[in-house]
Amino acid sequence: MPAQSSGALYAALDLGTNSCRMLIARPEGAKFRIVDAFAKSVRLGSDLERTGSLSRPSAERTIRALQVCATKLRKLDVRHMRLVATEACRRARNGASFLSQVEKRTGLTLELIPPDEEARLAVISCAPLVTENSDHVLVFDIGGGSTELVWIDITHVPPSERAAAVMRLRMERDANAVAGAKLIDFISVPLGVATLHERFHDVEDESARFALMSWYFEEQLSKFRPYEDLDMLDGVNGFQMIGTSGTVTTVAAAHLGLKRYDRRKVDGITLTEAQIDTVIARMIAQGAEGRRNDPSIGRDRAELIMSGASILQTLLRIWPTDKLGVADRGLREGMLYSMMEATGAFHPEVPHDGT
Repeated sequence: MPAQSSGALYAALDLGTNSCRMLIARPEGAKFRIVDAFAKSVRLGSDLERTGSLSRPSAERTIRALQVCATKLRKLDVRHMRLVATEACRRARNGASFLSQVEKRTGLTLELIPPDEEARLAVISCAPLVTENSDHVLVFDIGGGSTELVWIDITHVPPSERAAAVMRLRMERDANAVAGAKLIDFISVPLGVATLHERFHDVEDESARFALMSWYFEEQLSKFRPYEDLDMLDGVNGFQMIGTSGTVTTVAAAHLGLKRYDRRKVDGITLTEAQIDTVIARMIAQGAEGRRNDPSIGRDRAELIMSGASILQTLLRIWPTDKLGVADRGLREGMLYSMMEATGAFHPEVPHDGT
């Protein structure tokens, strides 16, 4: 029986360096409806930059969160699921043993995905935001332990089919002739909000620390083809940049002055570079205590928002655009889209996230 008609539930879990997040959803036509969700800041990668290993307290916090997820999955009898772990478990010396402990204590088998698959899922999640007049798209995902960038050329795709072509993107540079979306380049920079913060946490001056983080992140882009060959950008028209991460959505919420976060107001909006610069300048001026007391930032993000903002501002400074599309979506949505398409639950020609 097709998944759509059976009312089957799908679950996607993303265990990152900073957070554990899960969505459980049911396909409805050309969209999906969220049935249950879980998100917790577990700080799995806390101190990983210094020690090279996952600490026992971090592992325990994370396993407790995963036990909650396991209970939800059993209670709802979810049959279609994909559960993934990313940069912290890839990098840690004890990452494999931690995942074994997770399976033993929660019954969940987490898949350790490589950076290119992490990037592909982020791109898929953002596909519904690709506009018909976009010839080139840069999708980036600022995570806790890494930042993925994917540059896609959709010049030869009919405008009405561009979002669908991006959703079907494969991460081999010569494998997209049929779909029409051409992968120009991809990079996974082993720096995210948590790892970049840890690297420069001992610099006391706010402005100096921000500048150092920005400079250091830009250095890591040297092997990314669109950065390495900036002349190639001269003829680029219809360029669209889409950012998906807590950093991007927090900056958007701060710009809107939200006292309480509202995904409906944030996801899909466009911010100008000037608007983003204004928000970041205000955050720097607030200082650590001011950011903690700012309801549009939130205490959970206050400590790490500036490292993420340094990455965001660096990317906007480099590429030929003064606008950013904001996506409140990521690996979980990408996994749900992929699973539902694979089982015939919906058709990507009319992509939508269902919220």
